[in-house]
Amino acid sequence: MTDQDLLDALTGILRDLLDDPSIVLTMATTRPEVPGWDSFAYVNFIVAVESQLGVRFRLADVESFQTVGDIVKEVRALQR
Repeated sequence: MTDQDLLDALTGILRDLLDDPSIVLTMATTRPEVPGWDSFAYVNFIVAVESQLGVRFRLADVESFQTVGDIVKEVRALQR
């Protein structure tokens, strides 16, 4: 998967979780920039990403992600 493929997948997951089809994620997007993406929604997002993309994040990684790009990079590393 390319970075854009992963961004598209993550965008779809978050749109479904927050029921907001207007969400568009970029590599630089942070959680505070997305209305409704609070800590509870973040946990649900991470679980959905792991389930749909077949990866498993370490807790330290989940706590350290600052941008969507950080998540994309980790997914790519885990899929190798």
